[in-house]
Amino acid sequence: MLKKKQKYIVAVVGATGAVGNEMIETLEKRNFPIEKLRLFASEKSEGKTLPYKGAEIKVEALNESSFKGIDIALFSAGAERSKIWAPIAAKSGCVVIDNSSEWRMDPTVPLVVPEVNSHDLAWHKGIIANPNCSTIQMVVVLKPIHDAAKIKRVIVTTFQAVSGTGKKAMDELLLQTTDILNFREPKCTVYPHQIAFNVLPHIDKFLENGYTKEEMKMTNETKKIMGDDSVKVTATTVRVPVFRGHSESLNIETEKKITANEVRSVLAAAPGVVVFDAPEKNVYPLPKAIEGLDDTYVGRIREDETIPNGINMWIVADNLKKGAALNAVQIAEALIK
Repeated sequence: MLKKKQKYIVAVVGATGAVGNEMIETLEKRNFPIEKLRLFASEKSEGKTLPYKGAEIKVEALNESSFKGIDIALFSAGAERSKIWAPIAAKSGCVVIDNSSEWRMDPTVPLVVPEVNSHDLAWHKGIIANPNCSTIQMVVVLKPIHDAAKIKRVIVTTFQAVSGTGKKAMDELLLQTTDILNFREPKCTVYPHQIAFNVLPHIDKFLENGYTKEEMKMTNETKKIMGDDSVKVTATTVRVPVFRGHSESLNIETEKKITANEVRSVLAAAPGVVVFDAPEKNVYPLPKAIEGLDDTYVGRIREDETIPNGINMWIVADNLKKGAALNAVQIAEALIK
């Protein structure tokens, strides 16, 4: 368990990646009580420096003794590295908050969105999992509706930005767009098909049931976070040519009738949610408009006229912020409280 202190020694593992950079920036912006910040990445990044509070901090390579004396480590270095290094860090007395998929469905590891299930932090054993980006923004919205009217089923279609894949994908979108506008043949290296001016109904690997791993993550993680296996979720996840910000179309069926206006009231009072819903004035959430913002934005709230207890809505959040770095830092904030 984490010892109570005035200030903490914090590490970011995978510091040079897109999410790692966001973690450092978020720690600084939220003024997390840090005594010392240590940054880790792969051997090729060793010796590079990254800015934090006006100073330049050197990036280190990991070794068996790296985590001695560190209180909290934010991991965003991929599942393979997390599988190796998170247990080593935990054995060193460090609490790991891991952004990869490695520990999310492990029954001994809490999967936490602080606005939804911070109580699950009480049973961590040194590793805490940060959920999938598309799941995080969805459950922040679902939980208050579930509390008010009990959700039976959710049909979700996502429209996910390329930054969810990483910096190489962002570079590929930019290069392909430039090539096409200059009448050159675009090259595909990150995705199996051209992403510029295109839409790919394919995120992560396809499974035997015809769904992708990303789609099944949303199904399984939602149940674990909300602590209710009765909530049915079916997902279609789609990659779109947007740099930053995931959008989702939700169709929600509830046991109890809840009107669109009641949903607006419930969500307006929910932590981490902003109702942005005046379609008659062209007001609805857009990925470009929420870039860099912390909250999950909800609009197009309306009743589904095909079933007795149904609600449709559109939600947007910055996948690098609330979908990754911010949620990890919020977990750390909840831990030190």
